Amino acid sequence: MSLVGIKVVGSVTPQNADILSPAALNFLATLHRAFNARRKSLLEERVKRQKRIEGGEVPNFLASTAAIRNDPTWKAAFPGPGLADRRVEITGPVDRKMVINALNSGASTFMADFEDSNSPTWDNCLSGQTNMRDAVKRTIQFTAPNGKYYKLNDKIATLLVRPRGWHMEEKHLLIDGQPISASLFDFGLYFFHNAKETVKRGFGPYFYLPKMESHLEARLWNDAFNLSQDILGVPRGTIRATVLIETILAAFEMDEIIFELRDHSAGLNCGRWDYIFSFIKKFKHDPKFILPDRGDVGMTTPFMDAYVRLLIQTCHKRGVHAMGGMAAQIPIKDNAAANQVAMDKVRADKLREVQAGHDGTWVAHPDLVVLAKTVFDKHMPQPNQLFVRREDVFVTGADLISTKGITGKVTEGGSSEHQCVAAVYGSLASWHGVCANP
Repeated sequence: MSLVGIKVVGSVTPQNADILSPAALNFLATLHRAFNARRKSLLEERVKRQKRIEGGEVPNFLASTAAIRNDPTWKAAFPGPGLADRRVEITGPVDRKMVINALNSGASTFMADFEDSNSPTWDNCLSGQTNMRDAVKRTIQFTAPNGKYYKLNDKIATLLVRPRGWHMEEKHLLIDGQPISASLFDFGLYFFHNAKETVKRGFGPYFYLPKMESHLEARLWNDAFNLSQDILGVPRGTIRATVLIETILAAFEMDEIIFELRDHSAGLNCGRWDYIFSFIKKFKHDPKFILPDRGDVGMTTPFMDAYVRLLIQTCHKRGVHAMGGMAAQIPIKDNAAANQVAMDKVRADKLREVQAGHDGTWVAHPDLVVLAKTVFDKHMPQPNQLFVRREDVFVTGADLISTKGITGKVTEGGSSEHQCVAAVYGSLASWHGVCANP
């Protein structure tokens, strides 16, 4: 098979060689040639919009799409097989042992992450694709250096995959001399190798889409989905995708994002930590948007509460899931008192989410699955609560960016902690191993 204009510039181990088969590479090249110019144009629009904001433009709901927001009649796709009940979703990297543990965790779904929790080395990305293929076929297994053997249980979580964001590139694969979009690389390889197999096994090619800033970026994803399904002969609408609302600008376009993906939409998720970061990044030029120490900016902070309420209302109006976010705490095995405090925080966070109307929540550790599921089962015994319409909610554009009602201070200790977290996150080290106050 001819590979015109396609160049792999990274080394490929024998166990990952078939992931980059000629057919798979040609599929990726087709996606690149169809969509990379639009991707770059949309990234340029991000830069232009940031300059307008720094020049005084105040973000608000778009006048040009008011008809979409105000039309109560349109709905998105019905939940795909295996996605009706998402009470607890576990997330984690695409490391082989962790994939097995997450699928076996008892969670409803598992989001295998090529993005935030994966160090995106070339080998990690290729090995992750091999792990995804083996997980879909249920042949994945692993023997640890200590001899412990891992394999899948009879009942496992439904698999979803998060590719990297539109702003990232995979420089180890060049198409016509240009690096391919990391989004299209991650999505394309998983879809090419697994779409038909997932359907055969009773679910489908399901995704989480990160870091978008506008509905036009969602439209680009939808077009990529349609072309991919057409090329492989998979019916349109087979794909389902949940969008993480983790940028402040996307919060103003939630209806529009669902609308663009409506035949493929599986709802929205509150990506809380990136959302706060986006708030800081977008308004860093304006002193009135300075936030206090990160521990003082929680989900009950007014602008965060407005975002949550609007997301739930928007999703349920359109018939899709409104997923809760990630609690930062994980089990602390060597300190019972500290662990109790951490677990109490997780429990309170999940109670807040289910009572607000969320249809499910995220955990990052298998030991938290039972805790989160217990809270959701008690207050949401059915698979979801799409019937909770939240018609009491009225959120303005000003509410989404208001700093009124925020309590707390900027302290030297808080600044030190922020720097520590940034350093740890950048190195993907353990918070507990590096930071004194995670």
